[in-house]
Amino acid sequence: MRIGLLTQWFDPEPGPAALPGMLARALAGRGHEVQVLTGFPNYPTGRLVPGYRMARCFDETDGAARIRRVALYPSHDRSALGRVANYGSFAVSALVSGTPALRGLDALWVGNSPISVALPMWFARYAQRVPVLLHVLDLWPDSVVASGFLGTGRVPRTIERGMAAWCGAMYRSAARVAHVSPGAADLLAGRGVPREKLVHIPMWADETLRIRAADLRAELGLRADQVVLVYAGALGEAQGLDSLIDACARTGDPRLVCLIAGSGTTEERLRRRAEAVGATSVRFLGQLPRDRMPALMATGDAHYVSLRRGGMSAYTMPSKVQATLAAGRALLVAAEGDAAAVAISSGAGITARPGDPDSIADALREICDLGREKLDLLGQAGRAYYDQVFSVTAGADRVEQALHEMVESRRFRASRRPR
Repeated sequence: MRIGLLTQWFDPEPGPAALPGMLARALAGRGHEVQVLTGFPNYPTGRLVPGYRMARCFDETDGAARIRRVALYPSHDRSALGRVANYGSFAVSALVSGTPALRGLDALWVGNSPISVALPMWFARYAQRVPVLLHVLDLWPDSVVASGFLGTGRVPRTIERGMAAWCGAMYRSAARVAHVSPGAADLLAGRGVPREKLVHIPMWADETLRIRAADLRAELGLRADQVVLVYAGALGEAQGLDSLIDACARTGDPRLVCLIAGSGTTEERLRRRAEAVGATSVRFLGQLPRDRMPALMATGDAHYVSLRRGGMSAYTMPSKVQATLAAGRALLVAAEGDAAAVAISSGAGITARPGDPDSIADALREICDLGREKLDLLGQAGRAYYDQVFSVTAGADRVEQALHEMVESRRFRASRRPR
């Protein structure tokens, strides 16, 4: 098949932005002709990656995949205006300068975050007659509302309703709508997406983190018997990390060390709370560079995933779940819904009630009692589960099957038309 990928994010951008590139290479490796339409790389700094210069469009290759990059306004700060300019400029540039590269496709995979990608998607769908697999990587407007990006008041509510209507039009135009967590299926069906359109395609992880790097234990002065819990990610309200701080203070096991790496709006508050409640086992590492992440993953005997109860938590699958499984490390999940279900079904995790310091403290004592060797066995079970369920190979299988079904359905409908 001649397959297109439409995504604002692509290599060499790191983290979640690198995942579409893994899909492109996997599909190209199976003999498909792959054409990518994306922007110039500038995530997460808002500055162009060295080696690139902004232009109306630029064509390059990544192995067997062809890539067309189009101009955009580079911005990833907290400015609402800058973020809108970033999203909107890519959408318009992709529509004007990028869609010619999508002519003659058999099918198009679209990463739907941000939803402004609908402009070139709709052109490919209706003008170029290309069937679309829309992969719902973030639920809009839910994720935007949860982030506080819109604020409160009548105008934000109007914008929220407009986004919901826009997303509804995207779902209707797609031949298939893929969701990354099981719980999202009911939510999307409730928003009018026919069940026969829905397909579960979990996202994979940056599998380079599976390479066991030298850990940071010696650098951090950790003893061989100490059990390390790592939280790496955003320090915001949605993560509910106050309860982790309180739980560490209540655990009282001298073997426990909790490393918190990252930054965000609650960082200073969490630091003050740790000092106030006497959580001496907690160490804040700040924001670590990407090339240090494999070492941090290897340092953690278990990795912490948490989401505040309510809102989107029941159908949210934090990317660190897949990253931890891929790295072969154990999980401690303080969340409800799909993330907790994966911790249990994978055999890699221990769960606790979100927002409940006593429940989380019980889980911390359990990982200390298990010790490092048994936690490593949990991690090995998780890695096997990742290979089967979450790996890029498994994801490419599901994407390939969905695209093939779309193409065959289109051919069948064409054969039934009167001549």
